[in-house]
Amino acid sequence: MRKNIVAGNWKMNKNLQEGIALAKELNEALAADKPNCDVVICTPFIHLASVTPIVDSAVIGVGAENCADKVSGAYTGEVSAEMVASTGTQYVILGHSERRSYYGETVEILEEKVKLALANNLKPIFCIGEVLEERQAEKQNEVVAAQLASVFTLSAEDFSKIILAYEPVWAIGTGLTATPEQAQDIHAYIRSLIAEKYGKEVADNTSILYGGSCKPSNAKELFAKPDVDGGLIGGAALKVADFKGIIDAFK
Repeated sequence: MRKNIVAGNWKMNKNLQEGIALAKELNEALAADKPNCDVVICTPFIHLASVTPIVDSAVIGVGAENCADKVSGAYTGEVSAEMVASTGTQYVILGHSERRSYYGETVEILEEKVKLALANNLKPIFCIGEVLEERQAEKQNEVVAAQLASVFTLSAEDFSKIILAYEPVWAIGTGLTATPEQAQDIHAYIRSLIAEKYGKEVADNTSILYGGSCKPSNAKELFAKPDVDGGLIGGAALKVADFKGIIDAFK
């Protein structure tokens, strides 16, 4: 059975002290009221070594927001998958729309990042999704199919370690949200592509998260759809009450 997952992406927010305080507050809230899904917080690199030991790993997984496409070497400012894993972190977000658009991450670069993450026993949360012009031109299906090329080179065994996150880029931080029906349609399409490539069993076991202005007010309706297995949460992950409100949508 595939897992329901609510993952928070802190993005470039919270200094180290604030991040530790937020992780502790979330840990206490979920200790008092156990979640009915897997919970992951993905933090800036500088937080990982401090946050990982202070949360209960049985309740909260920790992830990085990115990793390098190289093993090691003269790449000033980069952080390798091995370095991320050495902090005790279990997950890594790869292919986020902000990385694709602001930093020019291509299908080929992301293919390398995914391979290195898996080689270091990290679970990639791999993001795909279309921008507004592509959605208006009804090209969302071909866009996500092309982006999946980065992970469709994997063996079935390796692909089964991937969590997918569909982000309608036009709905991130804009206040726009895909309707539950729009989310369901494209999640079902993504699952059909996995089934074509790897077979029904792998497709049925792949968690596909929704990431686009998911809030406590709309989470229950989104998560009720049969192919929406949780959320990749941005802004709402920075406040424990909001994040927990989304987690509680699975109760």
